[in-house]
Formats: sequence, structure tokens, C-alpha cells
Amino acid sequence: MVDRTTGEMETKAKTDTLKRLGKYTLIRFITLFVAVTVGLYLTILIANMGGYVDEIRRAEIRENVALSISADPQYKKLSTEERKKLQEQKVALEERRLGLDRPFLVRSFDYLEDALKLDLGRAMNMTSDSGSRLVKLILLERLPATLLLFGTSFILNFLASLFFALMLSRRYGSFWDKIVIALTPTSAAPGWFYGIFLIVIFAAWLRLLPYGGMVDAPPPETKIGYVLSVAKHMVLPLLALAISSIFLSIYNWRTFFLIYSSEDYVEMAKAKGLTDRAIERRYILRPTLPTIITNFALALITVWMGAIIFETIFNWPGIGRVYYQAIGLFDIPVIVGTTVIYAYLLAVTVFLLDIIYALVDPRVKIG
Repeated sequence: MVDRTTGEMETKAKTDTLKRLGKYTLIRFITLFVAVTVGLYLTILIANMGGYVDEIRRAEIRENVALSISADPQYKKLSTEERKKLQEQKVALEERRLGLDRPFLVRSFDYLEDALKLDLGRAMNMTSDSGSRLVKLILLERLPATLLLFGTSFILNFLASLFFALMLSRRYGSFWDKIVIALTPTSAAPGWFYGIFLIVIFAAWLRLLPYGGMVDAPPPETKIGYVLSVAKHMVLPLLALAISSIFLSIYNWRTFFLIYSSEDYVEMAKAKGLTDRAIERRYILRPTLPTIITNFALALITVWMGAIIFETIFNWPGIGRVYYQAIGLFDIPVIVGTTVIYAYLLAVTVFLLDIIYALVDPRVKIG
């Protein structure tokens, strides 16, 4: 009788847990979906300047049609009124083809629907290296370059920051600890700021490294030569990114680890005679693991997006440079497409982080 009652209680507990988990997942999904939808719609409105870009496109259409009519010999015999009428007809046809005959507010919801379905459409002015106007291909061609540069920088800086922060947390007040504290303000300037000085010193003055780009022109024919050329072009960008972030990152993590190092259970572990490595692994890194994972995941998203000014300074053919060109050309599909990818990556990351928290931290329970 007791076993039967215990079994029923366990079954009920499992059922309640699944219900709470399902309810939590549904609410979290709806919340993130609404946030992504609002963010994308605001991006569409801002990118189109509330419909002002449509006026620019209409003016371009009218100018192109007028030039094509004036340059065509078969229309020169027409009177001024006939030319004007023909021009209005061609303009109306082109506007209808591009959907400009409908109000922007109506079309903005069509853009939103396409964005939510990841239908990035075709670019207005930009093309991929293969000549395609598909936004998907434009972004996919530039994505590897961004991942290579910023992914390498992110991994190296993240691991180096954790390693040196742990080391300094054991040597609080030492000479190297004071050096890191003194150099922390250098992270106040962005990477492109240091990039300019590095280019002037190592490229223009010493002529040791290239000014920018991803590979020599013409590219080396062998694979080894190509890899070495890319590595040479990555030296200055990686150095600029490291200077702009490494010292502040080390200081932040070092301070964070120091807080956990002063806890009573750490002092108890030291009294038991545990080694520094064991204490760091069990009593410092483990409680801070959720924070480390959060920083890693959220920073990893920015790797996909690159940096607009940074890639422009180093002439690096990545997503950031494409975004900069799209803004200059008012290429709305490319701007919105880049934002769509970022929004989805951010939403998925935030959703997965909640689950990861429950796996690495027994104090956190989903639902």
C-alpha cells in the first residue's frame, strides 16, 4: 500500500514538473518571439526612415526613365506632352513592379513577414562576388571572413583573460596585478582606434605588415602560401582587438574571482590543505560557471556580426563592411537581413542559456 502511494506521488511529481516545464517553455518562446518581432519591425521602420527611402527610390526611377527616354532615338519625334505621358506610364509600371504603388505602412508588414520566415529577399543595389542580388548569398560570402577574424580574436582573448585573471587572483597586489590595473584604461578606446596607429607604425613606417585586406594581391597559388598570407594580414587586426579589450577583461574577471575567493568555503578548503588548482576548479570556477557561460554565449553572437568601422579601417571583407556599404547605399534588404540573423541568434542564445543554467547550477530549476 505504501509502495503504491509512493509511486503515485512520484508519477504526480513528474507530471507536475513536465507541466511546469512546458508552461515555462511556451511563455519563454512567446516572450522572445514578441521581442524579436518588435525589434525587426522597428528596424524596418528605421532602415526605411519611415518611408523616406521610398521617395528616394521613386526619384531614382523617375530620373532613370527620363534618361532612357531622352537617349532613345525612337522617342525623339514625340512631342513634349507625349514624352511626359510615356514617362509617367513607365514610372508607374516600374513602381508597380517594385511594389511602390502601395503605402509603405502596408508593405512594412509584408517585409516583417518575410523577415520572420527568413526570406531575406534580393538586394536593391548590392551584389555578391558571383553577381547575385540574393541577400542570403551576399551575407554568406562575407560571413567566413568575419568568423575567421573575430572568432579567432574572441577565443584567444577569452581564454587568455580567464587564465591571467585566475593567476592574478592568487597574486593580489603583486607587480603584474598593478600593471594590469594601470593598463585597464587602454580598453576605453575601440579597436579601430588602435588599428590606425598600428597601420601607421607597422605598415607605413616600418613596412613589416600589410595595410589591410585579407590576402595578398594576387593571391598565392599554393594552399600553404595562401594560409600564411591570411595569417600575415590578421596580425594587425588581432593585435588591435587584443589591446582594446584584453586588459579590461582580465581586470573584470580577476575582480570577479577575488570576490569568490574570499568566501568562507574557500577558506575552509585552504585549511584542509587543498591545492590552488583544486580550489580554483571546485570552489571558484564552478560557482562562476553560469556567468562565464553567459559572457561567452552573448559575446559569441557579436562574432557573427563583425564591426563596421573596424572592418572598414582594415579593408577586411566581412559582414561589418557589407553592413556599412548597405547603409551608404540605402540597401534596406541587406540591412534588415543582417539584423534578422542577429535577432534570431540572440533569441536562441537567451533561450538556451536558461536551460544551460539549470544543467550547470543545481540552485537553478527551470519552471
